[in-house]
Amino acid sequence: MANVLGRLLPVLDALAGAAEQGEVTGGFERVSRALQTELAALGLQRFGTAGDPFDPLVHEAVLCSRTDKAERSTCAAILRPGYRVGDHLLRPAQVVVDEPPADP
Repeated sequence: MANVLGRLLPVLDALAGAAEQGEVTGGFERVSRALQTELAALGLQRFGTAGDPFDPLVHEAVLCSRTDKAERSTCAAILRPGYRVGDHLLRPAQVVVDEPPADP
């Protein structure tokens, strides 16, 4: 089951990209919502939100920068969401990480 769900992740990425461009409307929007609802019913969970603490077990850091605004390693931006089924990680979330300044 996880293998099949994992193979559908590029489809979800394409839908998300189309939605960001305003291209998911009308009947296509209903199909997109139905697909996402059915995948969630099968246990597919999307994760990764800006502001989440960085966890190398579920996040893949693509870019990292130090900033005075960070008190701990934090996901500043989500470049690609992660997905899991139950405790099984299908794909880590690709993130930009903000880290606190290095100690002198």
